Amino acid sequence: MAKKKIENLSFEESLTELENIVQSLEQGDQSLEASMALFERGLGLSRQSQVKLQDAEQKIKILLEKNGEQQLEPFVLQDQENS
Repeated sequence: MAKKKIENLSFEESLTELENIVQSLEQGDQSLEASMALFERGLGLSRQSQVKLQDAEQKIKILLEKNGEQQLEPFVLQDQENS
């Protein structure tokens, strides 16, 4: 089955594929050429995911500004709050 183009993948699909690539590379049973191809696809997936995250953040900022909020609050995990 042919792989989808990176730009056609959802954010979640990109993350799943990226996790699979990392696992495959960590196993070390790929040839050098196959490993390089996986690494290259992984970089592309990572870049595209970052763009999608930045787009989502920009949309959130626009929505907050329309509702009178000025800026995003930093996200803090509950574990970090107790530290």
